Amino acid sequence: MLPKTSLLVLLSFSMILGQSPVTPKTATTMQPAAAPLTFDAISIHPTKLKTTTVNGGAEISRMVIQATLDSYHVENATVKVLIMDGYGVKEDSIIGGPDWVGTTGYDVDAKVTPAADAPPPKLNRAERRQMIQSLLADRFKLVVHYETKDAPIYELDLAKGGSKLTIATPNDTFAKGINGLDGNPVSSGYPVQLSRGRLIGQSVTIASLIDYLKLELKRSVVDKTGLTGKYDLSLQWTPDNTLTDSPLAGGPSIFTAVQEQLGLKLEPSTAPLDILVIDSAEAPTPN
Repeated sequence: MLPKTSLLVLLSFSMILGQSPVTPKTATTMQPAAAPLTFDAISIHPTKLKTTTVNGGAEISRMVIQATLDSYHVENATVKVLIMDGYGVKEDSIIGGPDWVGTTGYDVDAKVTPAADAPPPKLNRAERRQMIQSLLADRFKLVVHYETKDAPIYELDLAKGGSKLTIATPNDTFAKGINGLDGNPVSSGYPVQLSRGRLIGQSVTIASLIDYLKLELKRSVVDKTGLTGKYDLSLQWTPDNTLTDSPLAGGPSIFTAVQEQLGLKLEPSTAPLDILVIDSAEAPTPN
């Protein structure tokens, strides 16, 4: 939510004891607060069924979020996902609101139209987030506020026996046959999800691994490992809701895989977190 702007009201007054009123040499004009940035054209419709088939017939919902310098395109995203994008928060940091904000998908097309003879707009991330917030407030009647609450998290720590991560070396590649990569180089610095339940990383920090785990677990993860280097990693697990006839069925959970394959462990805990509370929301009128 945007903070309210407090205006200082400057008062002039006459001096007492028979002196003349004091006239200021200069007058300062208070500028009105800038209006929130908004998209010029917005189209919103409930999503028609959109799924994709993976891993031996398992169907998962397909979601698309695309942002350009002057537009915002979304397919099959819930209001909760839009809030995550617009406010820069994780799913576990959002509470409250009607059930449909986390289950009903929407298609959104929003665009900024430049003035005549003006160059095309080039929105930065902060501007786009403000415009998504305005879209949510206007079309979904979203009202939110922040609170600090003790919330469930995971702590990533060393498992018994210590880390099994391989320390990265300059210009190294994965050995032939690891996860079917046949020694091909992998982009360094961030884990790459090859498919559902398959993750590989080259020269990855623990902070980058944690960023991925937050997305997969939908919960904040705190680093307790003390590991400060860069590592090569390969991880394979059976995701939740995997069909029994899928090739991934019967494998370890991500918790077991992290412990057995990386030598780390995920322990549930709680910590004070800034939580975005949904006070109210309304389904939009399609247009």
